[in-house]
Amino acid sequence: MKNLINTIRNIFTIEDLRFRILNTLFLILVYRLGAHVVLPGIDHSQLAGLKNQTSGGLLSLLDMFAGGAFSQASILALGIMPYISASIVIQLLSVAVPYFQRMQKEGESGRKKLNQITRYLTVLVVLGQAPGYLVNLRAQAPGAMIAYTNPDVLAPGLFWVTSIILLLAGTLFVMWLGERITEKGIGNGISMIIMIGIIARLPFAFRDELMSRLNEGGGLVMFLVEIVALFLVIVGVILLVQGTRKIPVQFAKKIVGNKQYGGVRQYIPIKVNAAGVMPIVFAQAIMFIPATIAQFFPESDAWQGFAAAMTNFFSFWYNFVFATLVILFTYFYTAIAVNPNQMAEDMKKNGGFIPGVKPGKATASFIDDVLSRITLPGSIFLAFVAIMPTFASMAGVNQNFASFYGGTSLLIMIGVILDTLQQIESHLLMRHYDGLMKTGRIKGRATAGAAV
Repeated sequence: MKNLINTIRNIFTIEDLRFRILNTLFLILVYRLGAHVVLPGIDHSQLAGLKNQTSGGLLSLLDMFAGGAFSQASILALGIMPYISASIVIQLLSVAVPYFQRMQKEGESGRKKLNQITRYLTVLVVLGQAPGYLVNLRAQAPGAMIAYTNPDVLAPGLFWVTSIILLLAGTLFVMWLGERITEKGIGNGISMIIMIGIIARLPFAFRDELMSRLNEGGGLVMFLVEIVALFLVIVGVILLVQGTRKIPVQFAKKIVGNKQYGGVRQYIPIKVNAAGVMPIVFAQAIMFIPATIAQFFPESDAWQGFAAAMTNFFSFWYNFVFATLVILFTYFYTAIAVNPNQMAEDMKKNGGFIPGVKPGKATASFIDDVLSRITLPGSIFLAFVAIMPTFASMAGVNQNFASFYGGTSLLIMIGVILDTLQQIESHLLMRHYDGLMKTGRIKGRATAGAAV
C-alpha cells in the first residue's frame, strides 16, 4: 500500500505527466458532457422507443461505443465509429492499392497524407450514416421530432439540414478530442474515448446482474461465482492482449518441421498474438453495416429481418460471421503488423541469424512459415473470446453484464488500460522513479495501425 501511495505521488511530482493526466481527464469530461447535448428539435422525453431499440443486441454495443449518445439523440450520437470505419477502409486500401502503398512507405509525410484522406473519408461516412440515423429515429420515436409533431415551430427540411450538419460536427469534434488526448494527454485518444463509453456502462451492468440474481434466483452466491468467472476471463484476456514477445528457435523449428535445432537457446522476436485486439475491432465495425443500412429502410420487412439476424447476439449467423471475420482479420492484420522480409533484412544487417537457416530469403520464408502456423490457433482463440458473451448470456447472465465476458468491449477496455499504464510507466522510468510493477514492465498491445 505504501509503495502504491509513493508511486501515485511520483506520478503527480512529474510536471509533464501531471499535466497530461489532468488534460486527459478534462477532455474526457468535455466528451461526457457533450454526449448529453440533445439535437435541436428533439423532445428528449419521447425517446423511449430509441432507448428500447438500443437496450439489447448489436445496437446496444454501438450505443456503448458512443458513450450512450446514440440512444440520447445527442449531437455526438454517431460517436467515433465513422472515423474507425474510415480508418479500416484506408488500411485495406494500403494493402491492395499501389498508390496507398507508396504513401505508407513515405514515412511521416505519407502518414500525414493518409490521415488527411481518412478525415475526408470520415466526412463521407457521416454524410451517409446521419440520414439513416434520423430515419431510424423517426421510425422508433416519431413523437420526439418536433419538426413533425409541430411543424409551425420547426420546418422538417430545416430540421434535417441542421441535424445532419450537427451530427457531422459532433463526429469531427470527437475525432478532434481524440487527437488532442493523444497529443497533449496520456494514452491513445481515440481508444480512450471508446473505453470511457464502455466503462460508463460497467456500474449499471453490475447493478442489473445483482438485481437479476436477487430477484430471479441464484442470490449473492451465484453473483460471486460470476464475478470470479469474470476475473478469470480478464486474466485470460490480459495474456491474450500482451501475447508473447518472442518464441524459442527450437519451438519455431518444431512447428515448421525443421529438426536442426542448433546448440544455443535463442529466440525470434515474434509475438504469438501479433495482431492484438485489432481483428475484433475490424470485424465488429463490419458487423455494424447491416444495422446501419437497415436504418434507411425501417418499413422493409426483408431488411429488418436480415438486420435482426445479424445483430442478435444469440443468432447462429451473427456468431458464425463474426468469428469468421475475426479469424480472417487476424491473418490480415498480422500481415500488416509483421513484415518477414524486413525482419530478415534487419537481422542480416545487425549480424543476427537463425541457426540452421540461411540469411536473407530463407530466413524470411522461415519466419513467414512460423507466423502462418502460430496465427491459426491464436486467431481461433481470439474468435472464441469474441463470441464468449453469447455463451455467458446462454448460461443465464444478464445481457448487459454478459458483454464484459470477453467480446469487443472487454478486449478494448483492457488493451487501452494496458497501453495507458505502459505510457505512465515509461514516464516514471525515464525520470528514474520506480515503475508501476516491480516484477517486470507492463506490456501493451504494441501493434501498428489504426488506433482503437
